[in-house]
Amino acid sequence: MSTIVLPGSFDPFTLGHLDLARRAAGLCSRLIIAISHNPSKKGLLSLEARQQAIDETVRAEGLDRTVTSEVLPQGLLVDFCREHDAQAVVRGIRGQMDLAYEEPMARMNQHLADVDTVFLLTDSRYAHISSTLVREVSHLGGSVEDMLPEASRRALDSALSSS
Repeated sequence: MSTIVLPGSFDPFTLGHLDLARRAAGLCSRLIIAISHNPSKKGLLSLEARQQAIDETVRAEGLDRTVTSEVLPQGLLVDFCREHDAQAVVRGIRGQMDLAYEEPMARMNQHLADVDTVFLLTDSRYAHISSTLVREVSHLGGSVEDMLPEASRRALDSALSSS
């Protein structure tokens, strides 16, 4: 596959997201990390702060030759895929609940635009990490430093200190 899209809110971008991006980048010549605003989630980081943290992390990891990030415009993910000539979407699966959530969307993307979804099982070292839990633990004063890349830690610290 030449182009794959990794969509998500990435609020913040975790080590689990980084592992998924690294592995997905090995499956294609171009991976686009598509940052979305999810109105059903209470976000903390601005879209710009998320993109900056992702871009810094991608550069630090040496993935910037094949991995880029973009903020998703409002609308359908499949339209974004068409616009970027992407053959597939990649999603991480931590467990059965993730699969139950992701499967109907994957089927709809296939129906609407013939865009396939590739599911990658989350590395067991990161299966317990979610952006929501990271925000909650951090907000309550717990350490999340072993769950986030450095750029995401800085962005999260900055957002929490200004809120």
